[in-house]
Amino acid sequence: MTRRQLHLNAFLMNTGHHEASWRLPESDPYASVDLAHYVRLARIAERGTFDSLFLADGPQLWSSVGQRPAGALEPITLLTALATATEHIGLIATASTSYNSPYNLARKFATLDHISGGRAGWNIVTTAGAEAARNFGLDAEPAHAERYARAAEFLDVALKLWDSWEDDTIVADKAAGVWGDDAKIHPPRHRGRYFSVEGALNVPRSPQGYPLLVQAGSSEDGKRFAARYAEAVFTAQQTVEDARAFYTDLKSRTVAAGRDADHIKVLPGIVPVIGSTEAEARAHERVLEEHIVHTHGVNHLERLLHLDPGTLELDGPLPADLPPESAIEGAKSRYTLIVELARRERLTVRQLIGRLGGGRGHLTFAGTPEQVADTIQLWFESGAADGFNIMPALLPSGLEAFVDHVVPILRARGLLRTEYGSPRRTLRERYGLPRPANQHVIAPALV
Repeated sequence: MTRRQLHLNAFLMNTGHHEASWRLPESDPYASVDLAHYVRLARIAERGTFDSLFLADGPQLWSSVGQRPAGALEPITLLTALATATEHIGLIATASTSYNSPYNLARKFATLDHISGGRAGWNIVTTAGAEAARNFGLDAEPAHAERYARAAEFLDVALKLWDSWEDDTIVADKAAGVWGDDAKIHPPRHRGRYFSVEGALNVPRSPQGYPLLVQAGSSEDGKRFAARYAEAVFTAQQTVEDARAFYTDLKSRTVAAGRDADHIKVLPGIVPVIGSTEAEARAHERVLEEHIVHTHGVNHLERLLHLDPGTLELDGPLPADLPPESAIEGAKSRYTLIVELARRERLTVRQLIGRLGGGRGHLTFAGTPEQVADTIQLWFESGAADGFNIMPALLPSGLEAFVDHVVPILRARGLLRTEYGSPRRTLRERYGLPRPANQHVIAPALV
């Protein structure tokens, strides 16, 4: 029997996930718009035989430009460029169902899948926040349940569009003068609550059929959506117990939705800060924390917790009367995670800002390569994860440290491939997922 192996995804964010990473001497504060920077990161991750890399995105300016690098290149365009600079690694882009149209987005992902030879993935998100809503002519964000209802119809339309060409539509019969078979084109003719889409996609069916479908929400609505559609889930938990509970729940929901539990991969985020000794790793972590500007952290935390400006005291605890998750319309699960972290560990606002500075609620871990590998192995082998979303606090050095020092340990333990192998495989194949059959083609009966 082949031993189960880790799935690793590199979550790349300009100079690193720590909000103060850009202030360190080694960082390039202009890296967020530098293609060469991202090419270097993609090649480092590919050297570590990662399954994929991932770019987050949102249709609004994320934070105060005074706090950290806030500009970001549009991810599908950037990943198209990275497709020509890499050979094996999967390329996952975030795109919102709240502020896009299915036809245009389905076309973009089909194009990326063709250009990359079957390495495209879509991190499907609904977009919270009044700022984004106002960028698209709305006075307020749609309600949480409304956003997920739209997302479900959006994805159903996208699947119809990707299946609007059968795999063998292109005939290319030069002698007969027939390029394609019109009988194998299937316009969606979709009429729904949110979308009306008539015609077939203007891109042939791509190498994977559909891009790898990724989801990153842990609310009740998010978990229902993931169980129905997602093939990989990026999630955030602070403890192995919470991660195990989430993993078990999501796998059960997936089975209840009529799907194979192995066809959804759960990848918690981890922010590794690596040193040759534990003391050295802690020192690296302190340097980052010392560069945090707490005024920015307080302002961000008050917005996230839906508090009036000036409510939080830096050296005091969170208020006792915070609203319940049910009253929150955006980022529900992250809200609860942060509040529970502060309550469980009795953190002051200053301490909480320090904990969130590196991973915004994801697990942060400072230690030696062996300790990082031990933590990954524990979660992986105890039913808490199928792999990890690796989120280096500082880039490129944090990713290099992981690839050069943690990856060899994981390989030696038989948990990670030593090479990609030949022939080249699609992203779906890397994640152990089947290529979806076209919904218009009847599978042959088994004899």
